[in-house]
Amino acid sequence: MLDYIEVDEDFALVKTHPHRDLVGVPPGETRLRSKHGVTVLCVKSVGEHFTYATADTVLQYGDVILVAGPIAKAERFAGRL
Repeated sequence: MLDYIEVDEDFALVKTHPHRDLVGVPPGETRLRSKHGVTVLCVKSVGEHFTYATADTVLQYGDVILVAGPIAKAERFAGRL
């Protein structure tokens, strides 16, 4: 976990790196929300600026992602590195 913002009593934004099982696979194909209860909102590739993630965004090693979800699920997801 690189950064963490609690937005509401049970909702957080987490800045982290993508897990190796997400690298090279668009989030739309990973069932991330149904498996982990979080959503990848934005991605920042090396040397680039943050941009909105879509179902077709392909994450790479070295990317930084912003993930949103219930606090416990977001923390658990970020701890899987």
